Amino acid sequence: MGDRVRVRFAPSPTGYLHVGGARTALFNWLYARQQGGVFVLRIEDTDLDRSTAESEEGLLRDLRWLGLDWDEGPGVGGPHGPYRQSERREIYQKAARSLLESGKAYPCFCPEELLEAKRQQAEAAGAPHHYDGTCRRLAPDEAKRRMAAGEPYAIRMAVPQKDMKLDDLVRGRVEWKAETLGDFIILRSNGMPVYNFCVVVDDADMQITHVIRGDDHLTNTHRQLIIYEALGKPLPVFGHVSMILGPDKTKLSKRHGTTSVGQYALDGYLPEGMVNFLALLGWSEGVDQEFYCRADLIEKFSLDRIGKSAAVFDQTKLAWMNGLHIRALPPERLGELVAPVLRQVWPADARLHDPAFLRKAALLLQNHLQVLKDAPGLLKPVLEGAPPENEEAAAALAVPGAAGLYSAFVEELGRIDWKRETINEALKAAGKKTCLKGKNLFMPIRVRLTGQCHGPDLGLVIDLLGLDEVRRRLLG
Repeated sequence: MGDRVRVRFAPSPTGYLHVGGARTALFNWLYARQQGGVFVLRIEDTDLDRSTAESEEGLLRDLRWLGLDWDEGPGVGGPHGPYRQSERREIYQKAARSLLESGKAYPCFCPEELLEAKRQQAEAAGAPHHYDGTCRRLAPDEAKRRMAAGEPYAIRMAVPQKDMKLDDLVRGRVEWKAETLGDFIILRSNGMPVYNFCVVVDDADMQITHVIRGDDHLTNTHRQLIIYEALGKPLPVFGHVSMILGPDKTKLSKRHGTTSVGQYALDGYLPEGMVNFLALLGWSEGVDQEFYCRADLIEKFSLDRIGKSAAVFDQTKLAWMNGLHIRALPPERLGELVAPVLRQVWPADARLHDPAFLRKAALLLQNHLQVLKDAPGLLKPVLEGAPPENEEAAAALAVPGAAGLYSAFVEELGRIDWKRETINEALKAAGKKTCLKGKNLFMPIRVRLTGQCHGPDLGLVIDLLGLDEVRRRLLG
């Protein structure tokens, strides 16, 4: 296969990109980038009844949003295409024929009805069901005669009667006993290949060196090892990552909340926050650190630090971590990100197209925001103003000397070179004039401007509103 690391992510376009799939894609992508290798995207769309173009486009869109660019795959191409399984049917049929000709597989003429009846009979008896080898015992000449006569047949692996072993990067030594597996189909009678056969043919053809995937695929590995051996292809290194659980330690599902990567994007999460959070679901550097930028993850990620224990998806922690990444953004960038969200609420507000105003809004929001969609709620009292929200706020407006404070503050604001620092100086000057300080100085002005007793830094609020609006709200 060569020395260069080649990994792949192979989703089925039968729905949205689940956070579990996104975590698998991320681990593969990080390893490829850390090793200077190749990240391959392959679309496993052999389930023609459930696969849709819309789902595929959604998968690609979500991967791009996460920043997981692929080196080979749909829209990019590469030397080992096609990268959609639906376009590789002839490749699978050729590989199956080669196994048939070498005697490592054989034609099975058993009709589906007979196979189903045998399965139900075994199930009723409480016995494990494996194919009984009826067609494996056919004389070669008889099998050829029936094939030549056009009788429908599937192709089954002639499973060798030996135990299989695997040294998995995550699970350690895994073993399968010979008696646990019967001869299995690799090509159906209608010419369609089965999943496990496609995966091995594709991974071998695309020279995949490391298969990093969820441990729900571990049950498939026994069959896949047999197919690799039969095809004479070198085994990749396997690493089966534990599943992601909900807070109640059951398999993560919609009942635990959002599991779609695309929905998190719509809800205002940053790709940087999501990538950081997903990376820590099963991987740890081994130090007391949780905030990682993408470059840090690429530098420090390693397969030997993936743990065996299942990870728990904590929505609260995700929001908290997303907030960390929001606070790490330059204000100009945060202003660009919140602008579309704010314009949905205030489409006629021309200020929301002004980069300088958006930067000030970002500074006001930055230390209070966890997801972008919360920006309008946090800004509404500032942009619209409001009557006192409770008795505490009403009491603040009743502070003796409040009316004089408003006049003095507006007067001081009119004298300064308008900056955030000088705004605070003007407030202190107004306090000296009116002999008000502390809570009695700041609270009446905050409540008069926003209707609230608590909120973002008052200097930032005033800087965002500007002198004219502050004058109107305080004196109007």
